[in-house]
Amino acid sequence: MNQSKGSIVKVAGPLIVAEGMRDANMFDVVHVGEQKLIGEIIEMRGDKASIQVYEETSGIGKGNEVISTGAPLSAELAPGLLTTIFDGIQRPLEKIKSISGSNIARGVSVTSLDHEKLWEFHPTVSVGDKVTAGDSIGWVQETSIIKHKILVPFGISGEILSVSEGEFTIVDDIAEIKAEDDSIKKIQMLQKWPVRRQRPFKTKLSPETPMITGQRVIDTLFPIMKGGTAAIPGPFGSGKTVVQHQLAKWSDVDIVVYIGCGERGNEMTDVLHEFPELKDPRSGESLMFRTVLIANTSDMPVAAREASIYTGITIAEYFRDMGYSVAIMADSTSRWAEALREMSGRLEEMPGEEGYPAYLTSRLAQFYERAGKVICLGSDDKIGSLTAIGAVSPAGGDISDPVVQATLRIVKVFWGLDSSLAYRRHFPSINWLTSYSLYIDNADAWNNKNISPVWSEYRRKFMHLLQQEAELEEIVKLVGYDSLSAPDVLVLEVARSIREDFLQQDAFDDVDNYASGKKQFGIANIILEFFEKSKQALAEGANIKTISNLPARELIARAKYIQEAEIDSYLADVSAALDEQLSAAAKEDSAK
Repeated sequence: MNQSKGSIVKVAGPLIVAEGMRDANMFDVVHVGEQKLIGEIIEMRGDKASIQVYEETSGIGKGNEVISTGAPLSAELAPGLLTTIFDGIQRPLEKIKSISGSNIARGVSVTSLDHEKLWEFHPTVSVGDKVTAGDSIGWVQETSIIKHKILVPFGISGEILSVSEGEFTIVDDIAEIKAEDDSIKKIQMLQKWPVRRQRPFKTKLSPETPMITGQRVIDTLFPIMKGGTAAIPGPFGSGKTVVQHQLAKWSDVDIVVYIGCGERGNEMTDVLHEFPELKDPRSGESLMFRTVLIANTSDMPVAAREASIYTGITIAEYFRDMGYSVAIMADSTSRWAEALREMSGRLEEMPGEEGYPAYLTSRLAQFYERAGKVICLGSDDKIGSLTAIGAVSPAGGDISDPVVQATLRIVKVFWGLDSSLAYRRHFPSINWLTSYSLYIDNADAWNNKNISPVWSEYRRKFMHLLQQEAELEEIVKLVGYDSLSAPDVLVLEVARSIREDFLQQDAFDDVDNYASGKKQFGIANIILEFFEKSKQALAEGANIKTISNLPARELIARAKYIQEAEIDSYLADVSAALDEQLSAAAKEDSAK
């Protein structure tokens, strides 16, 4: 390794400048001072290196020694990732707590993963088999629901000379491969990968399968595909974090990587307390068994916040390479961009809009472009997907903020949270008039095939009714509610039912927090059935006030709280009640 020693000539918060570093490289990890604080070179000028330090720099001064490790910041990838909570540079927080207590001591040195724990390795190859980079040579049952596949590292291919079975640590040799140049490569479970470098794959594919989230406003109106990208901008208190928690809990993916990037510590505490207790709807096991948590709270060093999303997406790519579908949640990319802005200011770079560096957009693109549905490396052409969802927290909820605008140019789904909806206690507060999804056509094709042939037709009717409501409300503001015709009042009533009985969803209710595609379609169907039958009743002489106050409307409102197993029979009863009550209303009102 190309090591280099230098001495500090300047300290500016988390940024230090060291001279005598001519032999070092960009993005090398360095150890700073006697405590060996971890840092990373982010700029080279002659023999001077600018270094962002991932720990508190108080006490560091001019003349202190800086030693380059000769290697870039890398993630450890092996069994032991799941169920663990790391900081922004992949140090395990539980292990650090056992060493230094509740606050992270400076200079604490721990391995990212446990190098001593034994794992039961089950080989899937035999001596003499030909393997190539990305092929699985065996597996470890990491949690009760996830098989951790051990892959041939990138750049290695050849013939299996030996393979072992039994219990090993992640640093033990488990196989030997005779490479094409006749050298012998020893394989361990542990791989290291530079976090700022995208992991390779064969081919990127077009996303074709929706990521089912169980959130009605998302799955029905603004879907995201597996391998897609989405942004959730919104002001303080609009529910960004709860939406991301819901997505992390209920999305039908194999693995979730959740990054708390500069967010409040109590929110990460909620995640840590909730996830072990919540049951995965597919497996019945704890959600933690398929989750990796990265916590870099707002009081942790700002430089580590910048590194945290790269650490997270590298871990996500690693599981994608096994053929799993992975979702990564970054909460929030605004805090990450603030870290970029602070480090850029200390480097004395020319600022861009609102002080953010000129390369803000390209850095965001580097993150989101690592998402996608791909054919992974290996001879078996396995397909994996990585879905990236980032929350954005613009100051004052202003979506003209540079981070929001830069993100919207990159992602394909925009779930715009609205503070006025949040103040009315409408959650999730996704504004149906400003949000959009560019995956609509792909999602409709899948839903039409797998849930109902009329899914796309119903979605279009919902959006049309909601847009009609917005237009009619403008008329009401000008000339009053009484000026509306009965059909227009009916549109307002149905749109209110869509908003309150369908789009509004209680994240803390045991039944309503998740709705399958089948249940979503059933509720949508009964709302539109009410609309069509009411139009017929109006034509037959029913009064709009009578229709608005039908007892069956309360039954429609209760549908979202009905268990999945009972929803079909319940909705059949509601349909029968609608027929009976509307028929009676038409007879009585026309007779008056």
